[in-house]
Amino acid sequence: MKKERGILFVLSGPSGVGKGTVNRALRQQWNGLEYSISVTTRQPREGERDGVDYFFTRKEEFETMIEQNQLLEWAEYVGNYYGTPLKYVEETLQSGNDVLLEIEVQGAMQVRKLLPEGVFIFLVPPSLDELRNRIVGRGTETNDLIENRMSVAKEELEMMDHYDYVVENDEIQLACDRIKSIAIAEHCKKDRIKKQYLRLLEVE
Repeated sequence: MKKERGILFVLSGPSGVGKGTVNRALRQQWNGLEYSISVTTRQPREGERDGVDYFFTRKEEFETMIEQNQLLEWAEYVGNYYGTPLKYVEETLQSGNDVLLEIEVQGAMQVRKLLPEGVFIFLVPPSLDELRNRIVGRGTETNDLIENRMSVAKEELEMMDHYDYVVENDEIQLACDRIKSIAIAEHCKKDRIKKQYLRLLEVE
């Protein structure tokens, strides 16, 4: 029987909530999951590797990708561009593998319009105080930038209604377990299973 099209899982949430940390943990635990590496014009943080965590590129090169429609989504966030290569995502889904996108809220809304069948997961902090502590703990932002990120985060939290699921990132492993449970449930949805069995009946 032909392998079913994979499911696109979109993970986003306010800056500093721990999307990258949860994403890296998921990739070590979730068999059959492909991670779509985003392109960004921001500078690498300590420990990040080009082609592993992000594709780091210049602003001019990113703008060329926009003009040539090579991105599933893109957004400008706190002075930097972020985007998702379209070709990789579509080919991976067609091959029957699931894809995880870790993207900003703006980008997630673009994907929602193009691929509404995706599963959209919103990662939230236990509290705004904890979110501030995580941003400060990075040690990479000035006070002004921290305040800017907190202001944007409050606006992004209001976008929660546009998502299918909300997962609290209180502990990394607990957050991963909740997301994996969502994936299992999505693969067991009646509409996905029914299509497979209807094809079997047609063959018989």
